[in-house]
Amino acid sequence: MWRSIASNALTLIAVVLFLGAGLVLWGERSYRAAGALDRPVCVSVPRGDTLRALSTRLEDDGVISSGLIMRLAAEYGGMAGDLKAGNFLIEPGASIADVLGKVTGDGISDCGTVVTLRIGVNAARVDVLQFSSETGAMEVAAEIDLAAEARPAIYEEAVSDPVTEYNVITAEGATSWQVAQALGGFDVLTGTIEETPAEGSLAPGGYTVRRGDDRADLIAEMQARQAEILAEAWAARAPGLPLETQEEALILASIIEKETGVGAERRRVASVFVNRLERGMRLQTDPTVIYGVTEGRGVLGRGLRQSELREATPWNTYVIDGLPPTPIANPGRAAIEAAVTPASTDDLFFVADGTGGHAFAETLAEHNRNVARWREIEAERAAEED
Repeated sequence: MWRSIASNALTLIAVVLFLGAGLVLWGERSYRAAGALDRPVCVSVPRGDTLRALSTRLEDDGVISSGLIMRLAAEYGGMAGDLKAGNFLIEPGASIADVLGKVTGDGISDCGTVVTLRIGVNAARVDVLQFSSETGAMEVAAEIDLAAEARPAIYEEAVSDPVTEYNVITAEGATSWQVAQALGGFDVLTGTIEETPAEGSLAPGGYTVRRGDDRADLIAEMQARQAEILAEAWAARAPGLPLETQEEALILASIIEKETGVGAERRRVASVFVNRLERGMRLQTDPTVIYGVTEGRGVLGRGLRQSELREATPWNTYVIDGLPPTPIANPGRAAIEAAVTPASTDDLFFVADGTGGHAFAETLAEHNRNVARWREIEAERAAEED
């Protein structure tokens, strides 16, 4: 009798082990197998979400075949506590393994809704980007003038969604006043900016923010990044420059930034100013005159008058010798690096060439010919407009 019971028990254990092994194999195959999704899907993971709740939603929505397998795999793989908040693009045919890897990965959103404040040199606007399941890409749903009194419904819906992502992007050449004003008008942020940051101290570029972040903290982040960029560039500067301090390098970089948007000619523009400084020549650059008129508070919006070219301001390099006392904008990394590693040229002049770039010259006679050609181009364009 006992022998029969033992035999039956062993048989039962063998069956259980067999079935268990089969279940594990089935679970592994299900985990790795291509999913049934036939189109891209954007999965939103709110802050504070749980793996159980998420996996259940994903199964209900047909994104994965089994929430249980996803949870077991996360536990077994040590990923159960790695869930990231954000919006994640799930491609057609994604397996449970693919989906789990996405929501427990680097946490970088690549779909959903993104609200971006873009601070340019002429204006600031807010873009609302949303994921399109038809195209599988992010598309601009709205462009909003930051100065507009009312915000459209699509903006209000976006900022009320807890999984909306937020960015601030500042353009090279924007002034500190423009940045501070734009941040003050971006109601996603909180707090106040007590005074306009020092000109040139804010690094252009992209910043990820959260709803409720303090404006002063973002300014501090911009300043820390700019200080790091400037220190790195100054440490790698060319020998013998007519620049005594990092601040002077920053001032020159801001002038370069405002003079050209063509990356390939920044170092050559820098060489013109370095050559003039070395020879004791005035820089005679229009952006410094404009800054003397506006002091960085907005855009001039017209051409310079002859009286303004002659007017004595601390920044007018037609009147003062050497560099102005402060930067005239916030330069980007490329302009800062150009200021401290200029090209080796004998150029002393440059003027617009009609293509968006500049014509350079070593002598005044050559420069005057380039200026005459530019005047011809301006006249031709004016005639075409008439």
